[in-house]
Amino acid sequence: MESKKMLLFMGGALLSGLLGLACATAPTNSNGGTNSGGTAKVENTNAGTPADIKPAAHAGVNFEAVAERLVTENARIKEGEIVLINGGLRDRELLEAIAVNVRKQGGHPLLFMNSEQMSRRMWTDVPEKYDAQEPKLGLKLADMIDATITVDSNETENLLADIASARRAARAAAGRPVGDVFERRNVRSVNLGNALYPTEWLAKRHGMSQEELAKAFWAGINVSAAEIQAKGEALRKALETGKELHITNTSGTDLTVKIEGRPIFFSDGFITDEEAKKGGRDINIWLPAGDVYFAPVAGTANGTVVIARDFYQGKEIKNLRITFKDGKVISIKADSGDEQMQADYAATSDPNKSTFAFLDFGVNPAVRLAAGDTVGAWMPAGMVTVGIGDNTWTGGTNKSPYGYSAFMPGSTIKLDGREIIVNGELKL
Repeated sequence: MESKKMLLFMGGALLSGLLGLACATAPTNSNGGTNSGGTAKVENTNAGTPADIKPAAHAGVNFEAVAERLVTENARIKEGEIVLINGGLRDRELLEAIAVNVRKQGGHPLLFMNSEQMSRRMWTDVPEKYDAQEPKLGLKLADMIDATITVDSNETENLLADIASARRAARAAAGRPVGDVFERRNVRSVNLGNALYPTEWLAKRHGMSQEELAKAFWAGINVSAAEIQAKGEALRKALETGKELHITNTSGTDLTVKIEGRPIFFSDGFITDEEAKKGGRDINIWLPAGDVYFAPVAGTANGTVVIARDFYQGKEIKNLRITFKDGKVISIKADSGDEQMQADYAATSDPNKSTFAFLDFGVNPAVRLAAGDTVGAWMPAGMVTVGIGDNTWTGGTNKSPYGYSAFMPGSTIKLDGREIIVNGELKL
């Protein structure tokens, strides 16, 4: 699974997608591959076929109310601001409502609706020689946009399974300067989806019906701010006074990291006026919200993380073992299913790809997935997520075009010997 930074949750990646540098949106819990060049359409039985446009399971959801909340409460759009809105044709009604509500605040909406067919053709029909092209339009847009609102749009989980790793790495590197401009200008970013948008394929992965997943998703959106604040602030304050974390899991995970003095961030789903003025990590939010995250002290991660089950371009990975020494990956290997992941990792020449990047702990009490779920999501209370590569979105300094992260349901976390999460249950 890619980190939030790699999932179009940051403006630079979003603009790269919009402008064709990385135009095919990667599945929200799979890392992307890439394909060799040429203008002919690629035929590959492993590649996903663009899905028919169909609404996700949103029975009874008032899109106008959702749009108003996204614009006025989450993104806090002000008069005169330029807002980039991005999503799929499936969510046309919601996206149009967002654009109208931006205008009602006196803002200026720029609406981009993509399709999976176009996303795929941006790889298969566009020559490889343009992968490393300077993102001129993206840089200009990044220099004028004040905020972005993105609605996750994937319907086909392995849409780009046949795209070669070298091409993906080239586009990621080319698009990085756009993200740098977004960070420098403190462009606010709101994502609706957060790797849990209730599509049919994701519901199957969690062992739920699409309607059940939609119920969990919207429960997480509508949870009271007070509930999230209480749990998130308690965890954040505990971590701020701590020195070392010990992470274990029945899968075989056994890892220690130091956190003393590191800034701890809490994604509660809202951007205050003070946060908007300050900028930084607090102006990028993901919905459903509810996670506490940070970059540990550099060079202190030691031990092994075992991801019992993950998916990469639609293919199941079993027992992925990532071993760290002094904050760097010294080995990464799964029992099965990691061929594409290994190829993508090898294709990235940036040495920072091997750095232990971040830890993320979920605190949202309203998001309840199926009992025994082995896949996970960012925000359920007690969830643990780890990542390697880029960690600038967590307050770290490791800037890399590569990012990989994975959920570890059922983990136990000890903070200076005190249990704060036990077998996936938050104890604060």
